[in-house]
Order: sequence, then C-alpha cells, then structure tokens
Amino acid sequence: MGEVGTGTAPPGPVGQDGGVAEDAGVVVGTPPAGIEGGPVARWLSAEVDGAVPPFRFDMVSGGRSNLTYRVTGADGRSYALRRPPLGQVLATAHDMAREYRIITALWGSAVPVAQTFGLCEDNAVNGAPFYVMDFVEGTVAHDIEVAATIPVEQRQAASAHLVEVLAALHEVDVDGVGLGTLAKKEDYVARQLKRWTRQYEQSKDRDLPLMDRVRDGLAARVPEQEGAGIVHGDYRIGNVMLDATGHIAAVLDWELCTLGDVRADVGHMCSYWADEGEDDKLPTAAGGWWTRAQVAEVYAERTGTDLADLDWFTAFAHWRLACIAQGVYARYKGGSMGEQDDIDLDEMAEGVTNRLEKAAELT
Repeated sequence: MGEVGTGTAPPGPVGQDGGVAEDAGVVVGTPPAGIEGGPVARWLSAEVDGAVPPFRFDMVSGGRSNLTYRVTGADGRSYALRRPPLGQVLATAHDMAREYRIITALWGSAVPVAQTFGLCEDNAVNGAPFYVMDFVEGTVAHDIEVAATIPVEQRQAASAHLVEVLAALHEVDVDGVGLGTLAKKEDYVARQLKRWTRQYEQSKDRDLPLMDRVRDGLAARVPEQEGAGIVHGDYRIGNVMLDATGHIAAVLDWELCTLGDVRADVGHMCSYWADEGEDDKLPTAAGGWWTRAQVAEVYAERTGTDLADLDWFTAFAHWRLACIAQGVYARYKGGSMGEQDDIDLDEMAEGVTNRLEKAAELT
C-alpha cells in the first residue's frame, strides 16, 4: 500500500432528485451502526491506495470499548476500521489519532502489529474520527471456549511468545520510534490513580465503597518507579491475534497505551491469567498454557526486571479494570455501544464487583 492522507471524501454520484446517492456502487448491504456507508466508502476509495469498492461493513464481535469493523472490498481484500463508541464517551480514552500513531510507529519493530493505511479526523465523513489498518487473520483466544480449541502445543508456544513480545515492547526505544512525547514518563501510577478515579466518578451510577478503599490502599504504598517504557495498558492473551503456529500475528487494542512503569503490563497480564481449574471463563483456565507464576518468572528472567511488587501491580490492574468496566457498563446501559444483543448488564455490573474483591485480596 502506498502513502495515504487524511482528507475528506470526494462527492458521491448524484441521484435523479439531485441529491447524493450515497451507496450507489460503493456499498454492499446495510452497514452496521457506527458506519456511514457512502461517505466512508468514498473516503476509502480516495485515501487507501488499492482499496476497491463496493465495500461491505461488518461489526467485529467482542469489542466493548472502541468499535472495530471488518471492511471487505470488491477484490476480497479486508481491512479493519476502528472508531470510538457511539454516543457520549470519555474523551481521553478514545483518541483515534493517538492509537493510530502508536501502531504506525511500531510497524516493522519486534512487536507485531497490523499495518496502518489511513486516519480520518474529519467528522463530516463518519461522525467521529476513525482509522483503517490491515485485517490480520488468526484466532483471538478471548474466552475459555476458544482457548480450548487451540492444540496444546500451540498453547505452549502462545504462552512463550506472549511473554517474548511483551519483553520486546518494553525494550522499544520510545524516542527512536517517535513516541517519546506520547505521554509523561514519570509518576505513572500516580497519574493512573488520578485518571481512573476521575473517569470512574464520571460514570458512577451506584455506590461502590470498595472502589475508594482499594484505591486508598494502593496509593498508600506505591512502588518506586525505575525507568520508563511503553505500557500497552491491556496486554493479555485475549488481546493478541494468534497464527496457526500459536505465535502472535498482531497485538490488538492499543487505546490505553501510554508511557510509564512497564511492570503494570505484567500485573495486568497476570490479572487475566488463570491456572487450570481456577476460573471457568478466563482462556488459560482451559489448561495446557503456562502457569501464571511461570509467565512472571520467564518475563523477569528475560528482562532482568525485579517483580517483587507483582502482587501490588496485579491488585492495581484489578482496581483499574473495575474502573474501566464500570465505564463500559455505563455506556452499554446508556445505549452508546451500538447494536449488541448478547450483553447481560447484570453480569457486567457483577464483574465490576468481582474485580474490586480480587484487588482487595491483594492489597
């Protein structure tokens, strides 16, 4: 693909009534919520070198924050399109240009990411900014059912590569790839505690005393930060695309990425890691994966990182996830996440409480 710009889509064909026939020859079927078919299709045709209309748009299942769509051109080529949630959202968590910048900067590094093709910041095209990247094929082990379908030898390979890719991410020269100004490097935990407390307050719709209690306990004994690197912010087995060998074809969902204490990523990964039989939902509970302790041990050996405070970072991850989950719950409850018929709001609310209880056990 060649270099692409961020311009406005050209005018579409004009109908008999003198108006723009938005979907004439450029869209197949009815686009899902969040996609203005005609304008987006014309933008793709103009801005993404080689993109061939008409395009079909399908929402990718599983997304509970920024929305992801599969865009398929007339030649069968598929792209991934990312945009913010519908309706009122927390502005700082859904910056498309920032996410696009991160992925573009990491393309060609030791961290596997999809190749980016274009960013549109003109809200006249689709009502919100969006960007387009390559659609990477593979398997996302987002739950225990999918994880159980992966051959055991591939689970071992995926465990090892997950740790290796995280180590590679944390070793990236942020200034060298142009991400040195992405965020402040110091005081990562203090910044995070402040940010997620504020965003929790903005989405609060019920009394959760444990939220404040855990935060205060974490704030009382923040580990000293030594150095800074890229923090993915949501690194886990359910946020990577696995190829047929069990290796990572692409790391997904960079919307929470920042700079800071890289141990936060290890704690986050561990907060989503269940040993066999521990949990009936988390992917690794299917068995055949490395243990949670093994993941941390290999990472520490590979990077030389002292993980004496891993329990603190894991508790911090659970608390932070509770804040995020509350925000997602509030958006679903308010109808801001598109057409999702398989969402159980009671289960989502319970998930917030469960995260807080796990955090409390470790603080």
